[in-house]
Amino acid sequence: MKFTEIEVKSGLHELKRRGLPYKYDLNIYRGCTNGCKYCYATSSHKYLGNKDFEKDIYVKRNIAQVLDEELCAKGWQKDIINIGGVCDSYQHVEKDTKLMRDVLKVMIKHKNPVIISTKSNLILRDLDLIDNLAKETYVNIAFSITSCDEKLASKLEPGASSPESRFKSLSEVAKTNATTGFHFMPILPFIADDEETLEQLVSWAAEAKVDYMLSGMLYLTGGIKKRYFSFIEKEYPEFLDAYVNLYPKGGADKNYKSKIHNFLGKMRKKYDVNNSYAKFLPKNQK
Repeated sequence: MKFTEIEVKSGLHELKRRGLPYKYDLNIYRGCTNGCKYCYATSSHKYLGNKDFEKDIYVKRNIAQVLDEELCAKGWQKDIINIGGVCDSYQHVEKDTKLMRDVLKVMIKHKNPVIISTKSNLILRDLDLIDNLAKETYVNIAFSITSCDEKLASKLEPGASSPESRFKSLSEVAKTNATTGFHFMPILPFIADDEETLEQLVSWAAEAKVDYMLSGMLYLTGGIKKRYFSFIEKEYPEFLDAYVNLYPKGGADKNYKSKIHNFLGKMRKKYDVNNSYAKFLPKNQK
């Protein structure tokens, strides 16, 4: 694994895609050591010369400084900033760099709303700052959990915290003033889509007292399909043919998706788990 410190001229990336509850992404690293087999962001390293997304990690050492300058700009409207849209901000290197603490202090200074998504229990280190910011403005902390099977997760997301650890961390974050979300994304056909697993994850969301739970199917577009199918062929070859049939293109068969989402709807009703984050957004962001 290689870590390279770099300086950047800008911290924020304005998104062209509409329909999201935020306009800007902030990634304090390039590359991610979580190693998720379904990751859509691995191609983002290509412009750097086909570097390894999981092993060549670029640390934006001046990220807090440039962010402070951007939020001081006259025209800044305090839009929600999504932190970690491409790379997990709490991946292993963050334990040493502590860049997120500096970023959160900048957010507190400017009382700027944020969304933070992670698969790491390291976020608990920063609960003090997260709670302070949430007392001043909108803060949404979301954990992505794709399975409750520790063995599966260790193969699928080898660098992330275990599913149970994420669940317990989410329960702790829920005690702060932040809005909390359980992201059951992506739903993985055949290896983590049985009714027992689906119900277990919804019950976790209820037990963690999250404000909302979102779910989304696995999409295999671009280079993701080849990477993910290689993983299935190696670790779960008995399901390879089923995947090929289910994914003739990037999306799963609509009947399969309908079946899964209908069952999840019943489980959310059973455990009284909300599936909408919109009502928690600041009024000017809805």
